[in-house]
Amino acid sequence: MVRSKRSRKRSSQSQEHQREDLVWRKVDLHLHTPASADYQQPEFDFLDILQRAEERELEVIAFTDHNSVAGYARMWRKIEDLELLEHLGRINEDEAAELAEYRRLLNKILVLPGFEFTATFGFHILGLFPPETSIRKLEHILLALNVPEDKLDIGSSEVGATTDVLRCYEVLSEAGALVIGAHVNSTHGIAMQGFPFGKQTKMDYTQDDNLHALEATDLENPGRRTTLRFFSGSKAEYPRRMHVIQGSDAHRLTKDPDRETNLGVGDRPTEMLLAEPSFDAIKELLQSKRFDHTRPARPATAGAEFIREARKLGNTANQAFHERLATRRTRSNAVLKDIAALANSEGGTLFIGLKADETADVSGVSKPENTLERLAEDVQSYISPELSISADSFDIDAKSVIVMSIPEGSEKPYTLGGAEIYVRRGEQTVTATREDIVDMVRSSLMDSDDSSSGSRTDDSKSRQPASSNGRKPEVPKDNVPRPRSGVEILDTEERDGETYYTVYDLRNDKVVPNVTRSSSSGLWKYAITQREEDTFDPEKVEWKGKYGVAGRRKQGNVYRYDLVYKDNGSSRIFYGVTKRGLSNAWKDAISNSSLGES
Repeated sequence: MVRSKRSRKRSSQSQEHQREDLVWRKVDLHLHTPASADYQQPEFDFLDILQRAEERELEVIAFTDHNSVAGYARMWRKIEDLELLEHLGRINEDEAAELAEYRRLLNKILVLPGFEFTATFGFHILGLFPPETSIRKLEHILLALNVPEDKLDIGSSEVGATTDVLRCYEVLSEAGALVIGAHVNSTHGIAMQGFPFGKQTKMDYTQDDNLHALEATDLENPGRRTTLRFFSGSKAEYPRRMHVIQGSDAHRLTKDPDRETNLGVGDRPTEMLLAEPSFDAIKELLQSKRFDHTRPARPATAGAEFIREARKLGNTANQAFHERLATRRTRSNAVLKDIAALANSEGGTLFIGLKADETADVSGVSKPENTLERLAEDVQSYISPELSISADSFDIDAKSVIVMSIPEGSEKPYTLGGAEIYVRRGEQTVTATREDIVDMVRSSLMDSDDSSSGSRTDDSKSRQPASSNGRKPEVPKDNVPRPRSGVEILDTEERDGETYYTVYDLRNDKVVPNVTRSSSSGLWKYAITQREEDTFDPEKVEWKGKYGVAGRRKQGNVYRYDLVYKDNGSSRIFYGVTKRGLSNAWKDAISNSSLGES
């Protein structure tokens, strides 16, 4: 078995020496216990799980049994029983040792209460709560989500008709939970991979404000078609960039020797850059724009396998290989160019010490610790603004190889030596064009506005990216009571025979300029098509005061309405609105129209 010479302690490449209050901490937020009906090793108990978590160097774990908190409750009942025996002076030697071990481990590892909820149509959602949350409150939340009372302690993923996904997000968020889509790229995942329908539903499920993060099983995949890439905020219809983490979804203590994907405790954890291992710190991070503060925690023994798989793909837009590090420490260093280019593009991985050709011998790095320190210093000296990356060394074929993980930067463009700007174009790093730089500035402006804006209100002042002429798209400063779903077209512009629209997506409070009919799809294309075909007829609107209903269509089991608001003599049209989150005035207008649901 190939082993790393070093422990899993990350190098100073992550620049922790500059941020001594932040530490990379390993967490596994998706663990089942014997309280789940499908747990595969019921002979083990909660103390075994905690001991295994310690072996895997986990600082935070979460018990997430299916539609139940019975496991978490049983662990604490066991501890309370032991403490009562201790208080009464009736505890024996074995019981005292067991209680001492619980205390030691719980002082070292934070255990969060939670559950894996099965929403309508079988979609799985993780709800995690602060450790002080009472069992009674957790069970009350499950009842509010329509889990039958007689199934609260069964731990089954099959609980009948419960609550739809969006309502679940809302209930959990209002209760103070951390809301995470479970294994979104797999079976029962809200990303609906493999579904030949439901694109609009997928957008709603994955972009909702009450959803804090996505859990995926493909974070280590080197290809472009991964969950992390898809939800990077670069797609017009998925403008909200999502934190994507991983969890073991362990239904057993240790990995199944006969099935590699059947994981145990800590087999697929995430590392988070946190000041402390607490619920509040984790939730604050996943609600922030600090996307470079999470990363997959890769076991040292998995490094060689990961490198070999990546090497099969060779140099791509998201990874590059360098047989050796240049001896001259200048800003023209090819490794530094690749780092800056990946940060300015979609992020990726650098491999130092071997060629991309999988048939070539591994050259290796002779002094990996020194090389890691040098890389940390060079990134700090030559790349600006500050970029947080991580690096480690792994052994492959008896040689040390450095693997660097570069996130997509949140403060583009990143310059090399204060002047040179690079991007990744295919498998090559090239000098950025003017158009590249303009796009990066627009992206950074949008992210900056997102992070500084307050919570949404009915007449939300939208957070805007730059428009084609460099100015931010203007949103009318009015008191129009916009719905919380649907699309409004704010502006049109003709350029070179093409019509460009400024689209206000009310589902995620985003205004996106330069959208065309051909470049859009889903609800955006529907709204633009309605505008271009001039389907709006004010004479056919059914009004109740200033609120009107212009049309209705059914998509799956959901009705979507084209709503209209009278605004000082003009009509504001909101296309494809659902009833979710509507004010009473809008609901009254729908129910009083002939288009109301029967």
